[in-house]
This record gives sequence, structure tokens and C-alpha cells, in this order.
Amino acid sequence: MTNNKPVKVSIVIPNYNGRELMQKNLPSVLKATLNPKNFIEEVIVVDDGSKDDSVSFLKKEFPQIRLVIHKVNRGFSAAVNSGVKAAGSEFVVLLNSDVYPKEDFLEEVLSFIKKDEDIFAVSFHEKGWGGAKGAFEDGFIVHKPGKEGALPHSTFYVNAGGAIYRKNMWEALGGMDEKLFSPFYWEDVDISYGALKRGFKLFWHPAAYVSPNLSASVGKLPKMRVSRIQERNHLIFNWKNLTSPRLFRKHLISLFAKVFKHPKYIIIVIMALSRLRETLKARKKEIREAKVSDEIIFSRFK
Repeated sequence: MTNNKPVKVSIVIPNYNGRELMQKNLPSVLKATLNPKNFIEEVIVVDDGSKDDSVSFLKKEFPQIRLVIHKVNRGFSAAVNSGVKAAGSEFVVLLNSDVYPKEDFLEEVLSFIKKDEDIFAVSFHEKGWGGAKGAFEDGFIVHKPGKEGALPHSTFYVNAGGAIYRKNMWEALGGMDEKLFSPFYWEDVDISYGALKRGFKLFWHPAAYVSPNLSASVGKLPKMRVSRIQERNHLIFNWKNLTSPRLFRKHLISLFAKVFKHPKYIIIVIMALSRLRETLKARKKEIREAKVSDEIIFSRFK
């Protein structure tokens, strides 16, 4: 179905101790707002409890942006949720602070997403990366990079470092799951998979060019901590979203085998178990609301 109403777009950028990145990349974002074909109404920066001078710098150097301030650091999901909640537009663009767009990055993707009201989100084009593929391997849901292409194509998940979303669908999905996936990792895969399970569509678009996402903020943290959080959230993602009884049994068998083969993985299991109550609550919701099976979703990306 084609929607002929004029579109409005809000850009949301989460920031944590990213003063230098703001200085480098915000001018490109603001330059893109001057292109009327991008239909950008506002730029919102959510400062997630930064300890550097991000807030004072932004107030002084970029007074035209809207600034949402978290007094304490709450994590990526919470920052994004605050920004989307504050957004006043039908469509919301998420950009990481280390990402900057081309001046025309929204021109084609807006007409594309408007054509089909079942499209929840579209991932932007980072050079060298296409849409993602999803699979069930060795008892776990995994994702892999797909190939670039000349035409838009389906993707297993939409990268929240550079993507456009329908706000009403975002709200229907409940936003990013900050209770389970804070402070970072797997939150964008989670909301994407939830969208697929409810019959919504996800795409990657070749004409929506943005710079590569460097994960600059996460890169400053100890590698061991980042790795453990990533593995914990991957495990929680599987517990929450793998609702096929047959595949979940395979997951549990593989999980026990993994712990037996790699005893240190028990640390990850214990970390995930600390959020088991909320995970089970979220899992019940997924079972209740899912319209598409895990098996059908995986079959689409073979």
C-alpha cells in the first residue's frame, strides 16, 4: 500500500563520552538536514550520562539540536528508547555518534519505505556490508553478513547504528529491551527478530549511504568485559526468542555440550541466569504474540 502523506523524519543519536565524535560527525548530519528531500524535522542527541564535556559542548556549538540528558549512564537501549520517545516524526533515523551520512542518504529510502506499510525498518548502506542473514546453527540463532547488491533486499536484522524505523511499529514492539540487553549488544537484533516474528518486514537499501559504524564507544572498554557482555546477551537473546519447542530442545542440548567442552562458558551462563526472571517474562510475550515461526524465518535466508 502506498502512503502519499508528506513524511517527517527525526534523527536520534545516542552519545556517551563522545565529544570528539560529535564535533567530527554532527556537521555532516546537520548538512543532511538542509536537503529538503530528506524531510528531516529535528536532530535529537541523547546524552547517556557522559563524564566528558559533551553536554556543555553540544549546548554551545550546536544549539539547533534537541538535547535529551540522562543524569546517569543507562546503556545504549535506554538512550535510544529515550530519543525515539522524544521524536515527533513518523519515521525515526538512528545514527551512532561515529556514523555520518551522505547529503542525500534518505532520498530513495523514504520513497521505498513509504510504498509498503508492513516495512518496520530499513538498514543503511555501510561500504562493504549488505543485509544480514540469519540461521540456526549448533543450537543457537546466529547472524552473518550478507552481500552488497544494486537493489534493496531483505535482511535478518537492521543495524541500529544506521537505520530508519517506523515509530508506530517501534512503539507496538515496546522499543528496545533495555532490561535484558543493557548496556549494549544484541538489542537491535532482538527488536528486529521480534518484528519478523510478528510479520513485519526488514530491508537493506543500497542508496542510503552512511560511513562505517566503528563502535567507537564500546572500543574504549576492556575487551574481556565487552566479550562477556556480548556472549551473555547472545545467550539471553536465544532464551527469549527461540520459541520453537523443537529448536529450543536442540538449543538446550547444545548449551550443555558447550559448557562441557568449554567449562569457562559457565561464567556466561551464570551471567545470563542473573536475568532469567525478566527473560522468561519476555519469552512468554514472544510466544503469545508471534505470528511467524522460527523455522520459517530461517528458511528465508538460506
